[in-house]
Amino acid sequence: MKHITVVIGLVLCITALGCITGPDDDTKVNTMTDLTDKTILMVVAPSNFRDEELFVPKEFFEKNGIKVVVASKEEGIASGMLGGSINVDIRVNDADASDYDAVVFVGGSGVDSQRLYDDPGYLKLAKDANDAGKLVCAICLGPMIPANAGLLSGRNATVFTSGVSYIKERGATYTGTPVTRDGRIITAEGPGAAEEFAETIIKAFE
Repeated sequence: MKHITVVIGLVLCITALGCITGPDDDTKVNTMTDLTDKTILMVVAPSNFRDEELFVPKEFFEKNGIKVVVASKEEGIASGMLGGSINVDIRVNDADASDYDAVVFVGGSGVDSQRLYDDPGYLKLAKDANDAGKLVCAICLGPMIPANAGLLSGRNATVFTSGVSYIKERGATYTGTPVTRDGRIITAEGPGAAEEFAETIIKAFE
């Protein structure tokens, strides 16, 4: 009787709650667009980028067939706030925005402590991506970079709480939503929105 109860419980769990899923169920996006020809540049601080904001979207993109290139101020290893690390493929100053379909600015305390929103290389990359008609995306404190590049003026955008006044002073209409898309500009408020952020970027390719 005990075994029968266990089996019934498992069946109910599978059918009613969907507790057993395929390995890609939560990382694949249903889209008619072939994403295998897409390349995304993910831009991080040399140290103290927010781990989830890099690794969650990066995995999401790659499982959907998109190539990901990582850029930072210098080549070598960039380190995350939570102990993660990533090999930097290219320096921000050497990156050509026209080579990518989207440029994604990752957040974290390093954006503020290293004042990346004032860094000429980061600002130029944001402007060049916008001028080339690419998606310009940013999460957490990352939106402060396109904001200071003049890209959020007159646009709807979201950002981590401590960056709200910064983007509003530069003309953005702060939405307060987890993820906001305004044309080719996509912003997100923080690590909890990382997956929705990634999915919104992929859907923008359609």
